[in-house]
Amino acid sequence: MKISQAIFSGSSPTINERPALRLPEFAFIGRSNVGKSSLINMLCRMGKLAHTSSKPGKTRLINHFLINESWYLVDLPGYGYAKISKKEKERLSNMIKGYINGSAELRNLFVLLDSRHEIQKIDLNFINLLGEAGAPFSIIYTKCDKSGINTLTSRIEKNNSLLLEYWEELPPWFITSSETGAGRDDVLEYIGNHLKK
Repeated sequence: MKISQAIFSGSSPTINERPALRLPEFAFIGRSNVGKSSLINMLCRMGKLAHTSSKPGKTRLINHFLINESWYLVDLPGYGYAKISKKEKERLSNMIKGYINGSAELRNLFVLLDSRHEIQKIDLNFINLLGEAGAPFSIIYTKCDKSGINTLTSRIEKNNSLLLEYWEELPPWFITSSETGAGRDDVLEYIGNHLKK
């Protein structure tokens, strides 16, 4: 699948305030500073579509981007937030849960994991919550250009083994790099196949 057009459609604090036009949604989420905005920009080949920041936790709203006038790419706030108040953490957590549980248009949630690190407890907890909610999801490993191939392969194998302690089978997973564009075609093909269903 090719992305020929990507337009920012709006930011909303709740699912009820998202864009009125209902289309299939593919959402992206991960721990703060996992490289989510950079990945979105790489997928759309637009350097400043999603705002990137050196400071974790920049995304504080549900951001919709209309792709090819036929589906939405949704940029969700991260979890494992940066240094913010307890009240703000609760607000963001409720926003994320409200979207995941409330969007009938959500086709897939891409959970981003930093390929340089072993999967963390907060990631496992979030992924297991998705399972309990019955939410469709896949895993995207980011920043794969930062490690050698042997180190990268070993770490992903460990992470997948850990996931299999909780899951009977692994969800689909992808290896990506916003710097090199690795994995772009695989992720877009996956989205394209979902849109055909």
